[in-house]
Amino acid sequence: MGRLKREFLVAYSYHITTRCNNRDFTLARRKTREIFLYIIKQAQDKYGFKLYALCIMLNHVH
Repeated sequence: MGRLKREFLVAYSYHITTRCNNRDFTLARRKTREIFLYIIKQAQDKYGFKLYALCIMLNHVH
């Protein structure tokens, strides 16, 4: 059985992290980071969320 759907409330801020598969250093290349930023921008345009800060490390993102 999968986990329950998360409910995100409008008036709250969330700290979200994600890491690359197998903790690989997939984000080490500049082009890969630029693609990641492009995807974040597309999601922001689609869903209208505020992004207060973003930290891209070599194998994870905050």
